Amino acid sequence: MRRTPAELVGARPQAGYGIEFDGRELPALPGQSIAAVLWAQNILAWRTTRSGGRPRGAFCGIGVCFDCLATVNGRPNQRTCLLPARPGDVVTTQEGHGRADLAV
Repeated sequence: MRRTPAELVGARPQAGYGIEFDGRELPALPGQSIAAVLWAQNILAWRTTRSGGRPRGAFCGIGVCFDCLATVNGRPNQRTCLLPARPGDVVTTQEGHGRADLAV
């Protein structure tokens, strides 16, 4: 259901909640992406590259570059710039391809 600009002017923020990132509780607000929650806490990298282990975080912000991948609720390779934060989400730094069970 889409809201009109006039309705949005009078909008009131809803109560915040927490998500977990690498064992640390972070505050989140309804409507924030996981990347936005991390940025708000000055966390700029939450993935390392497959070769070289270089740090990565959000780059394009629109789901094209895949630099923002993280493991969310046990699922690797989630694009955090597109994924809305939900109460109780557990996000962990993703190392490499995010699939420890695969031999590379």
